[in-house]
Amino acid sequence: MSGNGNMGSTEANPTPGRFSHCTLLANVDAYNPDTLDLYQDPEANRYWFACFKDMVLKFERQAMASQSKDASAAARAQSFREHCAEMLVQLQEGTRETPSLGIRNLLEVIESALRKFGFDDPWKEQKTIENKASIGMLKPRLQQLDSIASRREKWTEIVRGVLAGNMFDWGAQAVTKILETNNGFGLQQALDRIQKRPWLIDDLDGWLDRMEHDPPHRCATIFTDNAGIDFVLGIVPLVRELLKRKTKVLLCATINPAINDITYSELTKAIADCCEECDILRDAYSKEHRLLLFGNDQIGPCLDFRVLSKDLSDAIEQNDVDLLIIVGMARALHTNLYAKFACETFKLAVVKNEWLAKRLGGETFSVVCKYER
Repeated sequence: MSGNGNMGSTEANPTPGRFSHCTLLANVDAYNPDTLDLYQDPEANRYWFACFKDMVLKFERQAMASQSKDASAAARAQSFREHCAEMLVQLQEGTRETPSLGIRNLLEVIESALRKFGFDDPWKEQKTIENKASIGMLKPRLQQLDSIASRREKWTEIVRGVLAGNMFDWGAQAVTKILETNNGFGLQQALDRIQKRPWLIDDLDGWLDRMEHDPPHRCATIFTDNAGIDFVLGIVPLVRELLKRKTKVLLCATINPAINDITYSELTKAIADCCEECDILRDAYSKEHRLLLFGNDQIGPCLDFRVLSKDLSDAIEQNDVDLLIIVGMARALHTNLYAKFACETFKLAVVKNEWLAKRLGGETFSVVCKYER
């Protein structure tokens, strides 16, 4: 479950046999992961290329800070910035001969360039701190959820927790400003900040009806997003509630570092720590093997279901997955918002970009809660 693939990158070709399309896709040939095509949408093109030019500067600073004791870091970070600037110009002018261009491709450029210039995981220290702090808050959060008698209210609070957790994204400018200026910003503050219902896309009632009246799912596959509060206090309670219903869970994280997303190696450590806080998790993970962890070997934070790591793709098929949960802006908004799957799908994200929120008809911190039977 490990590797260093550059799958999907504008700078690399896939290794044959290491990737496989996901059998959950309704139609592989019709599937297009990207929500926007920057070559067909002049307004989006102007906005996102300007946005990424700013983002590269932020990544340059973070890369330097992450290796502040290395005398070569400043020069390598500058080379990273110059390389990205050149790549972005080529992509914007269409000289790299890609037929379409999504935000996914721009994010892949940045992540590939960080590796190229020796910055493997610039947010690693930040993620470690946030994971540790969040695990200390897990037990009270689970007790709080367990105290809710109504099944509908409990599931509503679990979904709200996933959405609130999704606010903790160092890749989103609107959120970075909050996190940098407010050390006390935690799950409760995020719960208070997210949009009140009705949400921008609000299929919550359909999900609640399903969980209240229909039999439990056989197996759920969950694609996680950010480390720290997002994963520990957002995703883990969701996983636990599914496990309580005897649903098997395949929990997937990126193998290659991408912004502050939890990586597969961090996932295995975080789950082991979470098991120390909860018997349900520990039994499902260590004894019953109903909680299985997988790495997905793509570059960047987006998600292309045509090129999943083969062992993950095989596991989805072998376990007869009937529920797919996709979390976060990169995986559920920049990619897969309109994708159709052959099983129940639950897409959850907070729109942390003002331009994208307006394009979708909402405001910053609007909620996307898209449930498809």
